[in-house]
Amino acid sequence: MIYRFIFVSDEADDFYREIQISSSATFLDLSNAILESVGYPDDQMTSFFICEDNWEKREEITREEMDTRSDEDSWVMGSTTLDELIEDEKQRLIYIFDPLTERCFFMELKEIITGKNLTKAVCTGKNGEAPKQTIDFDEMAKATPGLDVDENFYGDEGFDVDELDQDGFDMGDSGSSDISIDSLDDSIF
Repeated sequence: MIYRFIFVSDEADDFYREIQISSSATFLDLSNAILESVGYPDDQMTSFFICEDNWEKREEITREEMDTRSDEDSWVMGSTTLDELIEDEKQRLIYIFDPLTERCFFMELKEIITGKNLTKAVCTGKNGEAPKQTIDFDEMAKATPGLDVDENFYGDEGFDVDELDQDGFDMGDSGSSDISIDSLDDSIF
């Protein structure tokens, strides 16, 4: 069987890639095909997540064996085949390509092609430029002006600048995404 995946980025509106790969290939084979299709070097600790329809993460498939609790299954890309965890069309996955900032591609199994097989993954469709693989924090710091606040911050004359957390704001769960694949162009998904 052949799995036909489509993946997009929430950072580039016109970007997508389509990859066809054997259902018996490993997640590492799929990772390598993704990296090749976007021109990224293979130098990051990438990982996959099998997701619910609403993009809620379930099983993680890591590049290397991770220390996990003994009551949890541990999935490693090189030893886990796609058909072990993916059985149905419309299955959604997240592929983390920048683990430091958890930037990712949103993937969906669009079609299962029976009666055929591939020996190697093939990129069968592409559009647009992929986002940069990693963020240069020095470059970002130069481009982002400092936080300029005074006693009238948000109109609060009683505001005390010393109460502001200079290291950042707690924005809650940064692992979730508000992207809706349903809001993307239906011709891609």
